[in-house]
Amino acid sequence: MNIGLTGGIACGKSTVAAMLVRRGAVLIDADQIAREVVEPGSPVLERVAARFGQAVLLPDGGLHRKKLGEIIFNDASARDDLQNLLHPPIRAIMKERMQRYESERPDRLVVVDVPLLFESKLEWMFTEVMLVYIPRELQLRRLMRRDGITLEQAESRLRAQMPIDDKKALAQIVIDNSGELAETERQLELFWRERGIT
Repeated sequence: MNIGLTGGIACGKSTVAAMLVRRGAVLIDADQIAREVVEPGSPVLERVAARFGQAVLLPDGGLHRKKLGEIIFNDASARDDLQNLLHPPIRAIMKERMQRYESERPDRLVVVDVPLLFESKLEWMFTEVMLVYIPRELQLRRLMRRDGITLEQAESRLRAQMPIDDKKALAQIVIDNSGELAETERQLELFWRERGIT
C-alpha cells in the first residue's frame, strides 16, 4: 500500500513523515529526488541553466537555489517553466522507487512525501492522499516564527501554494497537526489500525 503525504508550508509534514517512518513505513522524499535530478553535470541542471541563465549556477557547477528562487518566486510563468523541466524526471524516479519498494516490501506502507502534490495534480499516483493540516492563521504564525519573516512575506509564500482548506477538501486522510504532538500521534495510530498496517 502507498500514500501520498502532503501539506502546506509550516504545517508539520516532515514531523508526520518521521512519525510514520518510526512506525515502519518506507519514505520516498520528492524534495530529495528534486535535489538529485539537479546535481552538478546532470542533464536536468543543464536545461535549467539554459532556461534561466548561468546566474543560477554556483562556481562549482551546482544549482544556486537562492538565485533561482528569486527568479521564480514572483513570476508564475518562470515557475511553470521550472516545473515543466523538473517534474517529469522527478515523477519517473518516484514511480520507479514506489514500484521497487512495494515489490520488495509488500507488507510495508510506502509514504511518498510530495509538498505540492495537489498543485502538481499527482493524486492519481497514490492509493490515498494524507494531508497534514493546520488552520491558515496558525500556518502564518508558524511560518513567521520558523523562517524569521514578516507577515507580508509569509502571506506571499502562502499565496504561492494552494490554500490549505482547498487541499483539505481533496485529501482522503486529514491529520490535524494544530495541537500537541501526542494528539498527532494518536491520529496516526488510528489511521494505522484502520488500514490494518502491520
